[in-house]
Amino acid sequence: MKIFTPKQIAQTDQFTIKNEPISSVDLMERASTKCFEWIIAHFPKTQPIAVFCGTGNNGGDGLVIARLLENNGFSVNVYILKLGNNPGEEFSTNLERLKKYKSTIKIIESTDDFPKITNQTLIIDALFGNGLNRPPEGLALELIQHINHSKTTVISIDLPSGLFANQPVTKPNSVIKAHHTLTFQVPKLALFLPDNKDFVKDWTILDIGLDEEYINQLPTDYHYFTEDLAKSIYKPRHDKWSHKGTFGHALIIGGSYGKMGAVLLSSKASLKIGSGLVTAHIPECGYQILQIALPEVMVTTDSDKIVSQFNIKVDATAIGIGPGMGTDEETQKGFKIFLENNSKPLVIDADALNCLSLNHELLELLPKNSILTPHPKELERLIGKWKNDYEKIEKVRAFSQKYNVIMVVKGAYTMVVADHIYFNSSGNVALSTGGSGDVLTGMITGLLAQGYSPKDATLLGVYLHGKTAEYYTENHAPETFTASLILEYLSETIEKL
Repeated sequence: MKIFTPKQIAQTDQFTIKNEPISSVDLMERASTKCFEWIIAHFPKTQPIAVFCGTGNNGGDGLVIARLLENNGFSVNVYILKLGNNPGEEFSTNLERLKKYKSTIKIIESTDDFPKITNQTLIIDALFGNGLNRPPEGLALELIQHINHSKTTVISIDLPSGLFANQPVTKPNSVIKAHHTLTFQVPKLALFLPDNKDFVKDWTILDIGLDEEYINQLPTDYHYFTEDLAKSIYKPRHDKWSHKGTFGHALIIGGSYGKMGAVLLSSKASLKIGSGLVTAHIPECGYQILQIALPEVMVTTDSDKIVSQFNIKVDATAIGIGPGMGTDEETQKGFKIFLENNSKPLVIDADALNCLSLNHELLELLPKNSILTPHPKELERLIGKWKNDYEKIEKVRAFSQKYNVIMVVKGAYTMVVADHIYFNSSGNVALSTGGSGDVLTGMITGLLAQGYSPKDATLLGVYLHGKTAEYYTENHAPETFTASLILEYLSETIEKL
């Protein structure tokens, strides 16, 4: 699914209006009806509702929603923020329509007009839409702060008022803190960024019937990776003549004394995702652990307590390196020699990333389309600090292009930077547990070993990894989730895909 700029969204609106054809007022009615349907599906008619409207198109949406709710038996109060600009035509049309109903309509011209908001009131925020390009000031700013201080449920229409669609927030106190955002047709970049977590707690995309052919031909660098895209990548197994050699040989390199669990999890993940063969290259101290815990995995050993020699004789089709490996000086030296002599596809995680951070010159040795999977601190060590999420995106993009690598920036909506930038749709807080990154490394390596392209292996691995947590938390508390459970739920996840 594409992620558009405000300009592209406006272009899509206008194309739809011209070519469906449909009037702008009727398109507003259609979009607002989708919001109304979502609201009545989630809140009872006994819930009092306060709708706060600006005088632009977002405010027009609010007026339509208010009218539909009133007509459906809800108790609705409408508050219109009077600004210096003239009301839009669609706003004015819908204000006249609303006046025919019993809704209380009040104009806000000063702070004295701010209503008291009880804890039982549901607030609909329709003050500013996705076209906003400067922070709200004056009375608008004070109203936003008044709403935020109310501590009641807030639903924002399209975007929380004060939040920019594709630029950083400079004044956090000027943005609505929405509990849920109902966004139209396509997601906005701002919804995916950690900096905006206080403003966007949850969101839903509403299909308002904009022209699909026009959307498909509009170019964008940003995409939302959904189940449909995962289905298009996944390759089901149907060939009865296939054998273990058909599905590749994954090599997992890592482990050190006290950290054998990481490489064990990665190796098992490569197996469970379908790699035909898996070998773990580990320190000698972990030999019995791997042989007993994972009899399906072959094992080669290095020095006693660390990986340092990298004396690898396995002809693998893909290599995952770093889980539990440590950054011992001898490990760093061996890692350099390994990179100088390796041409196989790599998935680089954990301490292998830290070794790269300690020796930036080694980045030049990475094979084309190597996959790097840093968590936020590992990313910072690689690319340096950033001022905001937009600068982070540009720094990751520049790093990816400079070294010709795929970047997996782990977190909520894990970001994959390849030919384009993809935000993952699956996963939840249950994944915030030690070892989940090691499992992801193994999954991506296993897919890569089977012949998936580096980009497809990354996107599918990230999606499946996140989806296991969703299925687990349907019936279990997220606190009880462990990395091993990712693999227990992987079969169910693939089956449903």
